[in-house]
Amino acid sequence: MDKLNKYRTIIKKFLTEQVQGNSLDEDIETEIVFDQEREPYLLIDLGWQKHQRIYNCVIHLEIKNEKIWIQRNQTDLPISDRLIAEGVPPQDIVLGLQPAYVREHTGL
Repeated sequence: MDKLNKYRTIIKKFLTEQVQGNSLDEDIETEIVFDQEREPYLLIDLGWQKHQRIYNCVIHLEIKNEKIWIQRNQTDLPISDRLIAEGVPPQDIVLGLQPAYVREHTGL
């Protein structure tokens, strides 16, 4: 399996695992959004909580320039650790949710 297909598979597996058994409320759905052409991978909560609309991007990952960019992580999960455990080298993970001057000190 080539590198990009491997990364796509790892991301899809990870996001799918996060959805299983993870319901905030019966009126709130968790959706996974994949677009293999542009490479964003999103986990989104949406629905209604009483009279309030819920729409929240929980996790946003992208594949850009053969690297996995973590653009948003609204969970307690250490996503980079999970990616590394699945075989993604640290140099192929970019913490896009951090400013560039912070990224250089993360080891990713």
